[in-house]
Amino acid sequence: MAAPSPQAQQLLRCSVKLLLAREELPAGLQLVSPSQEALQLEVLPGAEDADVTVTDADGVCVFKCLVNRDTEYCRVGKQSVLIMLGYNSALLQFKSQAEYNTFSNAVKRCRSQKKNSVFSQRTDEASAAQYFQFYGCLSQQQNMMQDFVRTATYHRAIVQNYTDFTDKVVLDVGCGSGILSFFAVQAGARRVYAVEASSMAKYAELLVRSNNLSDKITILAGKIEEISLPENVDVVISEPMGYMLFNERMLESYLHSKKWLKSNGMMFPTYSDIHLAPFSDEQLYMEHYSRANFWYQEWFYGVNLSSLRSAAVDEYLQQPIVDTFDVRILMAQTVKYTINFMEAAEEDLHRVEIPFVFQMMQSGLIHGLAFWFDVAFVGSLVTVWLSTAPTEPLTHWYQVRCLLQTPLFAKEGETLSGEVLLVANKRSLVACLKPQHHLSLSKSCAETRSGVDPKSITFLILEKIPYGCAPLFKNSAFHVVFVLPLRLMKMAAFGRV
Repeated sequence: MAAPSPQAQQLLRCSVKLLLAREELPAGLQLVSPSQEALQLEVLPGAEDADVTVTDADGVCVFKCLVNRDTEYCRVGKQSVLIMLGYNSALLQFKSQAEYNTFSNAVKRCRSQKKNSVFSQRTDEASAAQYFQFYGCLSQQQNMMQDFVRTATYHRAIVQNYTDFTDKVVLDVGCGSGILSFFAVQAGARRVYAVEASSMAKYAELLVRSNNLSDKITILAGKIEEISLPENVDVVISEPMGYMLFNERMLESYLHSKKWLKSNGMMFPTYSDIHLAPFSDEQLYMEHYSRANFWYQEWFYGVNLSSLRSAAVDEYLQQPIVDTFDVRILMAQTVKYTINFMEAAEEDLHRVEIPFVFQMMQSGLIHGLAFWFDVAFVGSLVTVWLSTAPTEPLTHWYQVRCLLQTPLFAKEGETLSGEVLLVANKRSLVACLKPQHHLSLSKSCAETRSGVDPKSITFLILEKIPYGCAPLFKNSAFHVVFVLPLRLMKMAAFGRV
């Protein structure tokens, strides 16, 4: 039998007195609920953190948190410790210095362990740092808040389903400015825990205090995978969608938050549909294809560049286009792929396979596939939809189009079949057709169209790229390399104009 892990420590129990406090803007530290009676403290040390729980004489939990290397705490006197959680604090007073020392040693062992959370396991450190730096800017929060469709739809979904929020505990994942937390309070929420990992947390806290809602909204600075809540919640709210829905991989953090959701809890949004359809756009294709003409030069300061033109063409055509378009370029009805956030697990998003069969509604060249998504907020009173479709008012998500390496001619009545594959890794979200020979064109009777070799159809063969390579602007078009970076920024810019 294997020896027990050195981090697997025994449960520590002792009596303490608890003093809760919160920081108020005008008056500094304010006492909230001092306890004069002895309470039971339990500390369960783990590999990377210690689970601290305080219960009363009836066994009711009055305080709970995880203490790890990121937790701020300090010794007060000889036998007390002050634990700081965001802008809230808890002072634990032990019966003796010996009991304090036992507690302190157990916590120190956990704090000395290297963090290895779910987030850090799946995330490149440099990529995450750049992502959180980006979303820590007020200008980027303004960009999203000024997206009327986005903000107004969230407000309507929450406020019109007020019965789901009245006197409920709510978790806001990746709260940013905290705007969704304010909506939850407007709908009657008793308490909102707003989690934000970027430096925007300090601005959210300032908004909360200046709006006199410190008794309703608690800002928790940190990642949802690493922070601890004092209680389970009734509703989880978030805006975790990126380009093509999956980009940024925040959906995984949203699903991770379900560990704090009660068994009968709700999620806003509840589920999402991603739509895809073939399109024809000769101008767009030629715009990208012609960019490689630079590499066609045989005398560039005496150097022949033409040997790189083929690689340049492949590179330019691998870049998806984030913009909007006229729906008349679509050549078939869309295929829909649904993700139910109440049922899906984080692992389900590590590899997403979307098979498709399109019945062509018109003849012409297929230049690629177009993508967009809708999300549904299923409440007790009303279901509200947020759509990024090209037929709906424009949002900061736009739509995404991905080009075929070689356009494919199709006739009305024929079918186009294949599979879109999305694979996540620590630095990128890789998207491609898999495998290539599954992409086939045939008549509606399923006969293979003569003269077409399905294996000759090239779509998107992608390589890993550094985070900083995208997004980029070229020739009035907004391009995002189709190896979608882990947490690609949402830019406030129109695409092709």
